Amino acid sequence: MKLIEKTMNKSIKEEEKDDGSKIFQTIEVAKVDHRSNVSPPPSAGTTTPLVEVSTGDELSLLPPLNFAMVDNGIFRSGFPDSTNFSFLKTLGLRSIISLCPEAYPENNMQFLKFNGIKLFQFGIKGSKCLPGLENEVWLHLRKHQKEGSYTNGNSKTTEPFVNISDYKIREALKVLLDEKNHPLLIHCNRGKHRTGCLVGCMRKLQKWCLTSIFDEYKRFAAAKARISDQMFMDLFDVSSFKNTPMSFSCSSS
Repeated sequence: MKLIEKTMNKSIKEEEKDDGSKIFQTIEVAKVDHRSNVSPPPSAGTTTPLVEVSTGDELSLLPPLNFAMVDNGIFRSGFPDSTNFSFLKTLGLRSIISLCPEAYPENNMQFLKFNGIKLFQFGIKGSKCLPGLENEVWLHLRKHQKEGSYTNGNSKTTEPFVNISDYKIREALKVLLDEKNHPLLIHCNRGKHRTGCLVGCMRKLQKWCLTSIFDEYKRFAAAKARISDQMFMDLFDVSSFKNTPMSFSCSSS
């Protein structure tokens, strides 16, 4: 087979059959007008991207570390910074609960003011137990629990190893359960321990079993999970909140 003639938009192809006779065929040749909006097919060796890369504001929608939805109108995360502001605006937040004791950054305060977001700060120090003391913490608290000398809420003893403040968690929980403050974001520094304890206490009020509460806590804390935090949630008394309405919750009974 060979081409014997080529014109502007046609080519003539010659084929030879087995008996020696010849067949001539006219082949239509498509012309591409590069001035039109139709793009020519890619040439060999070129790679066409399968996904078009978006530009502009979409690229700035970056959630904070450990961001997740907790319930209807309730979110959790690590400490947000300026790279997360565009994303946070999409949530339409009314309130933020910060569990960090440090003064709130000026840049964050300006963001809250500009977007009409109210800040509730319940400063809880982020210190942790010394390495190797976690089992001692567990045994210590279990001992006081059995003796009746350790009760969250009206504790007869101090919390020697536990770094979570019962009073501050209770005050934060009141804000969290008030639907007038929703949509709301809870955060600490990394969105693991302090945030996890507050969410875990809310889960107790929602009648989650401890296994599910601890599983959720560990999902965010990962290798940094603390027995003392889990003990705090285990002992936390939710009886004073049982008449609190939770119409917003998808887990309310």
